Amino acid sequence: MKPIRLVQGFLTVGIWTLLSRVFGFARDIMIAGYLGAGPVAEAFLVAFSLPNMFRRFFAEGAFNMAFVPMFSKKVEADEDAERFAQEAFAGMAFLLTLFTVIGILAMPALVFAMASGFAEDERFDLAVEYGRLAFPYILFISLAALVSGVLNATGRFMAAAAAPVLLNVIFIAAVLVGAAMGRDPSESLGLDQTLAHRVGDTLAAAVPLAGLAQLALVWIAAKRAGFHLRLARPRMTPELKKLAAIAAPAALAGGVVQINLLVGRQVASFFEGAVAWLNYADRLYQLPLGVVGIAVGVVLLPDLSRRLRAGDEAGGRDAFNRAAEMSLALTIPAAVALVVIPVPLVSVLFERGAFTTDDTMATALTVAVYGLGLPAFVLQKALQPLFFAREDTRSPFRYALVAMLVNAVVAIGLAPVIGFIAAALGTTLAGWAMVWLLWRGSRAMGAAAEWDDRFRRRLWRICGASALMGVVLFGGAALLGPFLATPMIRYAALALLVAIGMAAYFGFGQLLGAFRLAEFRRAVRR
Repeated sequence: MKPIRLVQGFLTVGIWTLLSRVFGFARDIMIAGYLGAGPVAEAFLVAFSLPNMFRRFFAEGAFNMAFVPMFSKKVEADEDAERFAQEAFAGMAFLLTLFTVIGILAMPALVFAMASGFAEDERFDLAVEYGRLAFPYILFISLAALVSGVLNATGRFMAAAAAPVLLNVIFIAAVLVGAAMGRDPSESLGLDQTLAHRVGDTLAAAVPLAGLAQLALVWIAAKRAGFHLRLARPRMTPELKKLAAIAAPAALAGGVVQINLLVGRQVASFFEGAVAWLNYADRLYQLPLGVVGIAVGVVLLPDLSRRLRAGDEAGGRDAFNRAAEMSLALTIPAAVALVVIPVPLVSVLFERGAFTTDDTMATALTVAVYGLGLPAFVLQKALQPLFFAREDTRSPFRYALVAMLVNAVVAIGLAPVIGFIAAALGTTLAGWAMVWLLWRGSRAMGAAAEWDDRFRRRLWRICGASALMGVVLFGGAALLGPFLATPMIRYAALALLVAIGMAAYFGFGQLLGAFRLAEFRRAVRR
């Protein structure tokens, strides 16, 4: 069976995720330009968040966290992994078809649960309409996540990592089609309400189409890899019963995580424009989180599971430490950048058309708060596989409950005092609470889950290089301020500022010994 090459896996997933995020930025820049932070934008964002929320609950959370370790161990032991994957595929297809039908019928209740601030507002009916169009996405993307787990567990990362690019390409096409269909010839700028509604309509209709395209891509890749998964009558086998028993606590943990998101959106829904501000800020911090954090989680879990099955404790510890080290080496400087220069980032990327200066300032504040939590969000991706690889889904559930309480207390308790930003602050503090609990819980795993000397030695150096980079970025933003506000050259000015920051970080990092590029090159060759 094909071995998993950790660094090459990180690179494959990271590069494709970066490409997806770039297309995602293009998508959101277009949505911001046509819809701004108005009612159509908020209605679509809530509608799209519904299937996305349940996707994380069913597929990326509960099912995959239970399925991938079991499947990986069967691959390592050559125990008819294909049959197990087929049974899981059939069972998930049946359950999610039922769930999709129920969700479409219950859409008004789901929208109210997601954003009760929309009640008796034009946004509510629009969100219900868009939600019914978009909800079948949960079926297609959850099956795609399962097939992606099959590919990842066998060391094939490219197709699964490339699939999200299709979503953003289809969304971009939908915005262009909606803009062409909705433009009023009598309006020179084409920014009337008819245009906004038409763009929203085509975006909502494109959601399930994008999910189907993603499923088709990974299904074809799995078939070529020798795993021919198909629809069939589901059967409750002993292995599926074990899978369900392991998945249940993970499902509850996933539910807790989604409640955190739900609390944030509920708080935001009572402040006009806040749902959109949080969404655009989310896109910025999701760039490093997706490129690094998702890559770590996707690659590390099957690798740890297979090493545990083979009894390679030393190799598992090294994989865990190198994953955490690489994660922080890339995300701590990104977090510093989000805190130091949020206004230039948001202004250059989003401020145009219906997206105003006020929207920029509100979104930039949210970006800075999310930036403070970015290292925590990524560290979770490195720590959680320690539990999931051991088929322990109960401990993360208990920790998630505590994090949920932290989030709720901060977001709801502080909203009357500091407004919508309480939602972002709650998310950040809950992220750090979850990291502390995961780290404390992993102490019982012994040496396999301990930080090694190299990690401890380099962590403070990474922080030092990032702090020095922050000083350079702050000064660079002050010098380039007039150019960052000039329409024709602001993109080039922002690119120059980012390049200066990257050069400063890598220079200081090499000087302080935070990392060695030669080590990275050797790891890639291996």
